[in-house]
Amino acid sequence: MSQLLLFIVVALVVGTIVFGVTVLLSGGDSGLTPVEPDGQSVPLPGDRPLGEDDIARTRFDTAWRGYRMAQVDQALQRAAYDIGYKGELIGVLEAEVAALREGRTEDADALRAAREAAIAPSQGAPAETTGKVDDDETDGPVVEVAEIPPAAADEEPAESR
Repeated sequence: MSQLLLFIVVALVVGTIVFGVTVLLSGGDSGLTPVEPDGQSVPLPGDRPLGEDDIARTRFDTAWRGYRMAQVDQALQRAAYDIGYKGELIGVLEAEVAALREGRTEDADALRAAREAAIAPSQGAPAETTGKVDDDETDGPVVEVAEIPPAAADEEPAESR
C-alpha cells in the first residue's frame, strides 16, 4: 500500500515538472496581462445636485488591485463640492430667515435674490454679490453667494434662544 502511494506521488511530481517545462518552452503562458475595466461604472450625475440615491447607485470599474482610482477620486471631489454647496445654501437660507424674523426685508430680499441667482443663473440677471467661485471644480455649477450682513451672521435664530 505504501509503495502505491509513493508511486502516485512520484508520478504527480514528474507530471508537474514535465507540464511546467512544456509550457515554458512552448510559450503557452502569456503571463499577467493588463486588466481592462469591466465597463460597469455608474458615475455621479453632473447636471444636478446629488441625492442619497445617487451615492447608493454609484459604481466603479474594477481592476486587478481594486477600483479605478481616477473614478473614485472624481466621485469624492464631486460629493465634497456638493456638500459644500449645500452647506453654503443652508447658511444663506438661515440668514434670510433671520432677516425676515427681525424685519430687515431689504437684507432678506438681497439674500433671496442671490440665492435664486445661484440656483438658476441663466434665468435672470444675477444680483449684486460677492463672487465665490471654486477654481478646483469644473464639472459642477458655479455658485455666487451674497455676503451675509454682519447682524444676521452673528445672531442666532429666534427659535434657538
